[in-house]
Amino acid sequence: MFDYKIVTWNVNSIRARHDRVLNWLQANEPDVVCLQELKCTESDFPFDEVSSLGYVVTMLGQKTYNGVAILSFEEPDEVILGMDDGVDDPQARLVSARIDGIRIVCVYVPNGGEMGSAKWSYKLAWYQRLRRWLETHASPDEDLVLCGDFNVAPLGIDVARPQQWGDGVLCASEAREALQNIVDWGLVDTFRMHESAPKHYSWWDYRQSGFANGNGLRIDMVYASHSLAQKCSGVFIDTNERAGEKPSDHAPVGALFSI
Repeated sequence: MFDYKIVTWNVNSIRARHDRVLNWLQANEPDVVCLQELKCTESDFPFDEVSSLGYVVTMLGQKTYNGVAILSFEEPDEVILGMDDGVDDPQARLVSARIDGIRIVCVYVPNGGEMGSAKWSYKLAWYQRLRRWLETHASPDEDLVLCGDFNVAPLGIDVARPQQWGDGVLCASEAREALQNIVDWGLVDTFRMHESAPKHYSWWDYRQSGFANGNGLRIDMVYASHSLAQKCSGVFIDTNERAGEKPSDHAPVGALFSI
């Protein structure tokens, strides 16, 4: 039995964070890492350098915006790129594969822009589509991880300054209900299995020195099916990666599974 490390990280441009990502992968060697907001097509992704570290890359890219990828030491199978639901949607926000017997689903949920906007409606509709995707392509009875940037802080304790973020797109009750509908399909928030205290955040706004001032939100999660959650032995948020020169606005979030 060993600890199998699964990590999610919104890198906010793989080109801008190229060296940080490669250095982090080499230092930490996660078994599976799910990346979001690549902001590039496949032609611009550093396949050779990532492969030199032993990783196989499964990605769905998009020029300038969005983009998701799964990096794994083992070859994936049952790969699904996108929602595959017949909706005309060019945004690259979901990639899935089965790796080492675990179904991995990497998502980048829409931010929502402003309350009442078209982007807000798209966010809520996208959550509905994700629920249908799970019902169509997966089972809550299998070993499964759904992870990524969900652009929702699930609980009050996941927000450093509720009075500032209020009922905005990251904290509104409708967004939390949409996320809860995904959880109710049959998932467990692995972080809250091990950490019940506040002041654990994964994203800090670049503006107004959010990280330095401790003004963060926990919007990046590793959810697991109940069968796999029982094997979760630990969790972490690597806040060191949010410090220093040219960081992403998100930190890597991970879970360990005793397999």
